[in-house]
Amino acid sequence: MSKFISVVKFKVKVEDENNFIESMQKFNLPDGLIYRKLIKISDYSYCSIIEWANEDALENARPNMIAFLDTIRDMLIEFSPDLGVTDPVSGPILIDQSGLIAEPGKIISGKLKI
Repeated sequence: MSKFISVVKFKVKVEDENNFIESMQKFNLPDGLIYRKLIKISDYSYCSIIEWANEDALENARPNMIAFLDTIRDMLIEFSPDLGVTDPVSGPILIDQSGLIAEPGKIISGKLKI
């Protein structure tokens, strides 16, 4: 089975930005999650990126992720009536490349993955 990525965009109400970030930090990591990143893509817009061991891990975690979303739903701005307060996509990883790790001004120290 191939590893899977899920990506979810959020638009956060101005007054709830700090609460949103704190809530995202408290999110309990489900089984099968390899890594999770939260990036800020513009003012009050964020994107969560999660790598999963496989599609089953994502499917098994979905009820808990929806329950978590219910706890932050009132902090979010609706994208559209069809999408609701998130803009999610997911799919299998087709290319998995890693770069070299180097601290600024330092010598390259290794690879992220082999």
